[in-house]
Order: sequence, then C-alpha cells, then structure tokens
Amino acid sequence: MAKTDRIILGSCHDHDACMAAALARAEAVCARLKVRLTPNRRAVLDVLLRDHKPLSAYEIAGRIDWSGRKGGPVQVYRALGVFEALGLVHRIESLNAYIACSLREGEHGAQFLVCQDCGRVAEAVDTRLERDLQQLADQAGFEVKDPVVEIKGLCRDCADPADG
Repeated sequence: MAKTDRIILGSCHDHDACMAAALARAEAVCARLKVRLTPNRRAVLDVLLRDHKPLSAYEIAGRIDWSGRKGGPVQVYRALGVFEALGLVHRIESLNAYIACSLREGEHGAQFLVCQDCGRVAEAVDTRLERDLQQLADQAGFEVKDPVVEIKGLCRDCADPADG
C-alpha cells in the first residue's frame, strides 16, 4: 500500500477498547500456542496496556501489585521475553523500554513513532516503507535481521500549540 496502513497514538482512539482487544488477542495467542498466561505474565501485560508509554522492566515491576506472589524485575523480564517471542510486546531500543503491541495479530510493522514530550509511542504498519527498506538492503547486499525504525518527534497532542 502506498499509505500508512495503520497507526495508533494520541487521544483520538478508544483506549478501553484498545486494551480489551489487546488482552483478548494475548489470551487467544497464548491459548492457541499452549503458552500459560500466568498471574505474573498477566500482571506485566496489564501494566503495559494501561497506556501507550514504554516502560522499563523496573518501572513495570514497581507498578505491579504482586499480592503475595514472588515478583520483581527478574519475573518481569521472563514475562517480557515470552511476550516478545509471541509478538505481543515490543522493545523500544532507543528507550530501553517495552510497550504492548497495539496491532492485530499478524499485522506487525516495525515502525515506532516516539513522542519526545509525553513519551507515548505509536506502532505503525507501512508496507511501502518496509518494501523500500528491503529494497535498499537488497541493493547493498545486506541481509535484514531486525528491521525496526524508531522516529522521534512530537505527537499530535504535544505539537498542538493550542493545548500548551
């Protein structure tokens, strides 16, 4: 497609629906692949789904009510590893932080728009960009392993001078 296929960011989307859909998607993926969605894993995912801001493992651990369960950064990193492998969580390299995937299953781009002001991140799918990057790599004889693009700037809410 010649346009960006899908982007989520800012106050213009229904966040409750977004969270519910992401949780349902995670439950379905885990059930299909026979991966247990343990209380610790669910707690990590719940924290990441609360908003579209990337969090470090330590921030995630600090936001979880462990309710008597053994918890901390080690358990968070384990859960994040499982979720990354399942495509349910992405690592934002430039921030050394994680964000829940906001796209439908099988619809994964590797483009992230990172707001330098509020910290929100939009996950984008732009097949034209993916094709162009692959073509560039092919021309250079380069084998792409991790085609992640992170673009820093200002989201719609932070760039609007009327709000500030």
